[in-house]
Amino acid sequence: MAEGATVTRLPERTKRPPVISSAVLGTLFFIVAEVMFFSGAISAFTISRSGALPGTWPMPGQPRLPAEATMLNTALLLLSGIVLVVAHRLYRKQNPIAHWVTLCAWALGAGFVGLQGVEWAGLLSQGLTLTSSPLGSFFYLIVGSHAVHAVVALIALGVAWLQMARNKLAPGLFFGAQTFWYFVVLLWPIIYLRVYF
Repeated sequence: MAEGATVTRLPERTKRPPVISSAVLGTLFFIVAEVMFFSGAISAFTISRSGALPGTWPMPGQPRLPAEATMLNTALLLLSGIVLVVAHRLYRKQNPIAHWVTLCAWALGAGFVGLQGVEWAGLLSQGLTLTSSPLGSFFYLIVGSHAVHAVVALIALGVAWLQMARNKLAPGLFFGAQTFWYFVVLLWPIIYLRVYF
């Protein structure tokens, strides 16, 4: 190098953090808030049930929750989550049957919601309502909130499936719908074991 020459340094490149899509970020924030909601509701249910006098939970004349029959619903929902994992792997490999496997996961989830509806109709006909007892109030609050989440997640998954079938699926939409569905799937066993038994 010649004497007196100045060396100019190029600015160092700064590493950019990975960009998270707004669908994914919004879904994650929503799930954190919903975990807090369900934690509070399940805690209140547990405290009320443990504080009830012997022989008063459920109140005399109120039906018992159909825990055995709900095992089928639970199996459908858990199977739906497993099938969706397979669908995601197929989608990442650009396998053309990914949208059919996603539809299968959606159908299993819809079966869960449908069977829950049948269960509710049976419980209502036996006198378990939102105002009939503390069990009815908590049951419809907790299980009903989960059902609303399941329906919304099914809508999101259905939109993702439709976009996937048209080859127009944005990865953030599929990931957001999957994340929300996995939340619904993984939350249910906790509700089932805590509320039904």
